[in-house]
Amino acid sequence: MPDPSPARCVADVKAVLGEGPVWVAGESALYWLDIKGRMIFRLSESGERAQWETPFRVGAIAPKESGGFIAGTEHGFSDIDLAEGRFEVLFDPEEQLPGNRFNDGKTDRLGNFWAGTMDDREKQALGSLYRLQANGACTLIDEGYKVTNGPAFSPDGRIMYHNDSALQRTYAFDLDEEGNVGERRDFIQFAEGDGYPDGMTVDSQGCLWIAFWDGWCVRRISPEGERLAELRLPTARPTSCAFGGPRLDRLYVTSASIGLDADALANQPFAGGLFLLDPGVTGLPTVPFAG
Repeated sequence: MPDPSPARCVADVKAVLGEGPVWVAGESALYWLDIKGRMIFRLSESGERAQWETPFRVGAIAPKESGGFIAGTEHGFSDIDLAEGRFEVLFDPEEQLPGNRFNDGKTDRLGNFWAGTMDDREKQALGSLYRLQANGACTLIDEGYKVTNGPAFSPDGRIMYHNDSALQRTYAFDLDEEGNVGERRDFIQFAEGDGYPDGMTVDSQGCLWIAFWDGWCVRRISPEGERLAELRLPTARPTSCAFGGPRLDRLYVTSASIGLDADALANQPFAGGLFLLDPGVTGLPTVPFAG
């Protein structure tokens, strides 16, 4: 793999909790979020930037075939149309857990939206992973998470990866051709000093790219769990990553400024920004939500 270029901040938005990058090919633009700052950002291929305030915290978005976005929010699954200014809550699978919110989510290769919840105080393991289908069917996939992050899907759609960041652990699940889920298994356990595995994506060779909170890096990990590369960032809290660009050969990385004291912020002037890396490999197209 060729030597990657250094990280470059391409949008110094100073997000409180930047998250959820997703490349929308039809617009040649990257969208991402500031969960706690209640913002959605857009960076076009030409470098133009736009942003929208959100009426509630949005943890994850995915483009829909019919236009707009499906989202996981602090009030459950929601339908978002930025052009129309619509932020419509569809339903909340966890109405009985008012302290929970959706944190991260992605579409699988079939166009289903998978999103995980968490205890917003990060005190109890009350988080769960759900799959939302185009017909509105919502399935509880797994539970008992403290901080859910991911998921990410192998190129053939037959493996789903999911993190419990608090445990520094990445799990793997086998999926059948219809997207039904097998038993959870441990994929890799990270160690003290590695940082916490946060948001992630998969490249065209089937390797995971994981952003490490308090790890100052993203790491590339093979399907066998071998560490293949580590790309450093000039901020302690990278939060997620996504491939973008016309050839999907750019790696965009979101970050957070939350919890950093004055000295840390002085040493990390681009904390909360969006970074760009040359990973030396290509990613996979985003599959729109089929709804």
